[in-house]
Amino acid sequence: MKIFTWTNIRLALMIAVVIFLFSFTSYRNAMRKIKKTEVVFVGENVLFLKSEMVNKLLIEKNQDLKTINKVDLDLKKLEASVDKQELIQKADVFVSVDGVLKAVVKQKTPVGRVFDESGSFYIDNEGNKMPLSDNYSARVPLLSGEITVVKKEKLSQVLRIINEDDFLKKNIIGMQVLPNGSLIMANRNYDFQIDFGRTINIEKKFRNYKAFFQKAVSDSTLKKYKRINLKFTKQVVCIK
Repeated sequence: MKIFTWTNIRLALMIAVVIFLFSFTSYRNAMRKIKKTEVVFVGENVLFLKSEMVNKLLIEKNQDLKTINKVDLDLKKLEASVDKQELIQKADVFVSVDGVLKAVVKQKTPVGRVFDESGSFYIDNEGNKMPLSDNYSARVPLLSGEITVVKKEKLSQVLRIINEDDFLKKNIIGMQVLPNGSLIMANRNYDFQIDFGRTINIEKKFRNYKAFFQKAVSDSTLKKYKRINLKFTKQVVCIK
């Protein structure tokens, strides 16, 4: 019985050729020059960042792209650099097969804007601080008062619900946080004050407010009220 047959030899040669071609292709791919950079924004259509700002983070020390090999790129380091940008929530950085250095960027979503003695900044949908943008100004509720006395998770929940609801987004334009953690909200078209109370039963209170508002509009009574109290989840108390 022969140990080596032509079938075995041909199989071994085929495997060797495949390994050689794979190694050669991998080497050529690693030595491929970077042709250009490309920034793709996903999610919201509004851009708080310009592509040029992200491009500067992708090209270290202002290197000439034509001198950079794919193998020399530290993609994790580049991705971490882009992620540190305070307007960016998450970035994925990679090199395409045709030699394009790409960054797929998801921006942070502002849901409120704070004015205090230190200046102004946004609150994003996770409750964290987000700087203002020179490129675009978001239309979100204005916050004032003692915002630090409310847990950021609760405050962001309130703001997210407003931001994601077409009626509330058009209706609620401002919010004051009292020292005890209660919220006072302002309406866009009417002078009444909305006493929301503490950040509990949040969704129920907003449902009550929407139901009250629709009923009051149909009855033409909205202009009569000075204060709308939502603290009691089973009823809305109105003060003239």
